[in-house]
Amino acid sequence: MALRSVVRDHPLWLLSGIVLLGAIGYILSSFIGLVVVGLFVYYAARPVYRQLVARIGHPTIAAGLSIITLVLPMFLLVGYALLIVSRELRRLTNIPAFGPRQLGIDPATYSRLTDPSFLLSPEARELLTGALSSSILNSLVSVAETATTLGVILINLLAVAVFAFYLLRDDDRLIGWFHTTLDTRGTVFESFLRAVDRDLSSIFFGNILNAIITGTIAVIAYSVLNVFAPAGAAIPAAALVGLLAGAASLIPIVGMKIIYVPVALYMAARGVLTAGGESLWFVVLFAAVSVVVVDSIPDFLLRPYVSGKNVHIGSLMLAYILGPLFFGWYGLFLMPALLVVVVQFAMVVVPSLDIGSSSPLHDAQSTLQRFADETSAERSSTTHDSVPAADSESRDTNS
Repeated sequence: MALRSVVRDHPLWLLSGIVLLGAIGYILSSFIGLVVVGLFVYYAARPVYRQLVARIGHPTIAAGLSIITLVLPMFLLVGYALLIVSRELRRLTNIPAFGPRQLGIDPATYSRLTDPSFLLSPEARELLTGALSSSILNSLVSVAETATTLGVILINLLAVAVFAFYLLRDDDRLIGWFHTTLDTRGTVFESFLRAVDRDLSSIFFGNILNAIITGTIAVIAYSVLNVFAPAGAAIPAAALVGLLAGAASLIPIVGMKIIYVPVALYMAARGVLTAGGESLWFVVLFAAVSVVVVDSIPDFLLRPYVSGKNVHIGSLMLAYILGPLFFGWYGLFLMPALLVVVVQFAMVVVPSLDIGSSSPLHDAQSTLQRFADETSAERSSTTHDSVPAADSESRDTNS
């Protein structure tokens, strides 16, 4: 049914639908951060989900496995990497970002948890004996506000996981209902949705997920490397270097090399000047880990899934930079999504409108010409019809 017919025949239903959509939009705007993160998780897990569906043939089980095997480990690794970064920030600037007091954890316990050397030491058995876990629980119980904060965080993570789960399982059904109900198959609108979906998959899965995974791996790898570093040869601010390497992976061509190459050169120069070159083996190890583990492996795993090339890389960089400034932390996901919608609207929808194909004068002349042609056709038709009528009257008179 055409939109004009709906407006004419069902105005009250149309108004009710607009009110309902406005209410849903208002509710979602209050949780826009969770929505865009859930959308990011959906695109991040979709390639794994599709492979699992092809193997086991059960969408619900495939969606659940995708969330459990990909999303939950990613949350844990990213959370631990942020704890290590917060420890580095506190050490360098004395700013209590993600500090132990804010988390309700004893400072000594917090220091041990965020120190990779502790996880590699025999003292880590305390995690199994319960001494450390009981200390954490006692701290959490003693701080009610912290328990509330952690509960809110867990609820938000659960909401993101549930949103992504149902998008994974029912996306085809939702799109099929939409196209069938609105009769958009084979239209410009369907092409627009396909283009947006393709580029969102490329940006979320190919770029942002690559940056998050790379930064997490770099933070943990560099922090662990410092455990084995010779005296005076450690990676300077290892966690921050890893975080910057992940962010730099968004830069085209050079990528994270703009971070770890200068750091490696600085470490080599420092080793030659202070230790006579005895610690250069650690510099070589740092460079090898940076090239193989941090740079090559994530790119090798994610590159086959990157297909969208229609968004200008300079515009994407501005979206990555300005998004958090305009919208906050979730702007990293929201601004690129808005950019994709605008770009694909300009590339797919606008050309189909034939805007600017002719001048107003030409349109006026064309309209007048069509009017003149229609008038001439009507006159000729009238004349043609009147001639037989006259002949008929003359025949009747003669008879």
